[in-house]
Amino acid sequence: MDPVSHLIFDVESVADGDLIAAVKYPEEGLSSEAAIERFQAELVEQSGKTFIPYTFQIPTAVVIAKVGRDLDLIDIVSLDDPDFRPHVITENFWRGWELYGRPQWVTFNGRGFDLPLMELAAFRYGLSIPVWFNLGGPSYKQCRNRYNTDAHFDLHEFLTNFNATWFRGGLDLAAQLVAKPGKMAIKGDQVQEMYRRGELQQISDYCRCDVLDTYFVFLRSMVVMGRINRRREQELVHAAHDWLEQRRDSNPGYVAYLDRWADWVDPWTSPPSPEHSSLTRNVSQDDSTPQGQGEPPDSGESATGGGSNDSGSGT
Repeated sequence: MDPVSHLIFDVESVADGDLIAAVKYPEEGLSSEAAIERFQAELVEQSGKTFIPYTFQIPTAVVIAKVGRDLDLIDIVSLDDPDFRPHVITENFWRGWELYGRPQWVTFNGRGFDLPLMELAAFRYGLSIPVWFNLGGPSYKQCRNRYNTDAHFDLHEFLTNFNATWFRGGLDLAAQLVAKPGKMAIKGDQVQEMYRRGELQQISDYCRCDVLDTYFVFLRSMVVMGRINRRREQELVHAAHDWLEQRRDSNPGYVAYLDRWADWVDPWTSPPSPEHSSLTRNVSQDDSTPQGQGEPPDSGESATGGGSNDSGSGT
């Protein structure tokens, strides 16, 4: 089996109402739910949004796709399923990363939310992860260095040149650009209410869909970076589709994802539409790269991803 080399993950989290009550309203004796509602009302008044900062949140679902050195999808796991205990999720997250040899984390906007939340969860639960907080070495080798993509490849930062621009549309847009489902019926702002109703399994299932979207955005990013070509990307996409079909009945999230599946139409190999015929009539119809595109040939190309190390991926 191809060694695990990348861990593509997504975190769903919920507000800690007791912490909010203690920090923001210490003299008012508010219940957990009342503190959350009041904080959200204040946030709406300030910014028009109910999103509570990650510093007041705990992980309730973490789903991780294990991806090989050749970028193949090996497995998808939901940590501490079906109990979804935040302290166990956090322990499994960091210990798994170590177990697989400290592979490359891959996220979409994980620099701004997912990883800081998991770091703070380690702080909250008293976990020691010195190999992640390797502050004694050169700054460019430190795992938390923003430009160290060996440790963490944030697809949002890749698409925005490290936030030099705004990527309006988020993961939903990025996934749909490569013809994948994007956001499902459940949205992130519904997770708090689902948690209150005890729908932890449904939250995890929804999280699996985000991880799948992230995987396919990751593959296209590897095409753009010249690590693989379009043909190899589509081989991996079709292999992932087969992988999901074989496991369709194992998880409702896979059913929902497959029901909205679409195949990306390659404009270089598909018959041009009439309005584009003048633009495409001189393009070769095989899988070779159009002039100026810089796509690598099949032979000798690297498939290790965005600067990942060769040791496995974790969790």
